[in-house]
Amino acid sequence: MTQGRFIAVVGPSGVGKDSVMEALIAANPDFHRVRRAITRPAAAGGEDFEGVTPAEFDARRAAGGFALWWSAHGLLYGIPASVHKTLALGVDVLANLSRAQLAAAAGTFPTLHVLHITAEPEVLARRLAARGRETPEDIRARLSREVSLPDDLRVTQIDNGGRLDDSVQAALSALYPESV
Repeated sequence: MTQGRFIAVVGPSGVGKDSVMEALIAANPDFHRVRRAITRPAAAGGEDFEGVTPAEFDARRAAGGFALWWSAHGLLYGIPASVHKTLALGVDVLANLSRAQLAAAAGTFPTLHVLHITAEPEVLARRLAARGRETPEDIRARLSREVSLPDDLRVTQIDNGGRLDDSVQAALSALYPESV
């Protein structure tokens, strides 16, 4: 059986990573969406994640419960180790991942494929402002951050500045060119 691909969905805040992932799963229910563990309350909203305390996270990390973990924005994020079993079954998985963790992900997941979701800065600024979670200064700071992707990875760039359906079709065409 062929190993499934670990498809890391990355991009700046406000680009619509979760929307793209949900639409990809709706278009192809064979995808498995990785549910991240995050040290924030489950009631915080946003993506479907497992809210854990820092102590719970540390205990799981010490017990080998994460295939990959990182710290960002004062929180801890973890990809459950059980993802290896899903990949071994030949299932492609989608995971919202930090761009800063791509090199580590490449070492952990030999089948890594990156979907780099992008949009013009004006689109990102409008979306971030609509969320209402950040000040205009915070938004400017987020938009000014430069993050480069490692050169040696398989990366497909998807512009999500327009229609979501167009973004999904572009991603599916890149991931499954034989189906086009």
